[in-house]
Amino acid sequence: MFTINRLNHAVLWVRDANAALDFYRDVLGFTVVESMGDRAHFLRANGSDNHHDLGLFGIGAAAPPPTRGERVGLYHLAWEVDTLPDLARARVDLANAGALTGQSDHGSSLSLYGEDPDGNQFEVFWMVPREEWETRGFGTRPLDLEGELRRRGFDPIEAPTS
Repeated sequence: MFTINRLNHAVLWVRDANAALDFYRDVLGFTVVESMGDRAHFLRANGSDNHHDLGLFGIGAAAPPPTRGERVGLYHLAWEVDTLPDLARARVDLANAGALTGQSDHGSSLSLYGEDPDGNQFEVFWMVPREEWETRGFGTRPLDLEGELRRRGFDPIEAPTS
């Protein structure tokens, strides 16, 4: 058996590659590594050492939206942040962009959910320190981001909660 270290990059079909680029750059902080005209862009996350983390390929305004519900195919992409305050800042940015769709505490991670302009779902999460996993338990419950920040010695960052 071979060893896989991590996911290196994801590629999305989008209606308008430039509009998707604007979203991922302006809201999630990605930078452009390379572009192929206005039809394809390769982006790097602002904390990554990959060549690129996300490819965006434009296929036209008439393309149908992603299918929801039980179906075969990609559900969402998950982007990890380094610190809990980073997650709080992400919530502000996602809410301000109208892209925040949900928030959850999974025990091992604290997660925000959103959608890009094409309806592709993504998660931005902070990984809880491993030594806390057992005591926190697993499952999905409402996220108390302000409480988590206070418990860990950070000032809560004012942001919408949904």
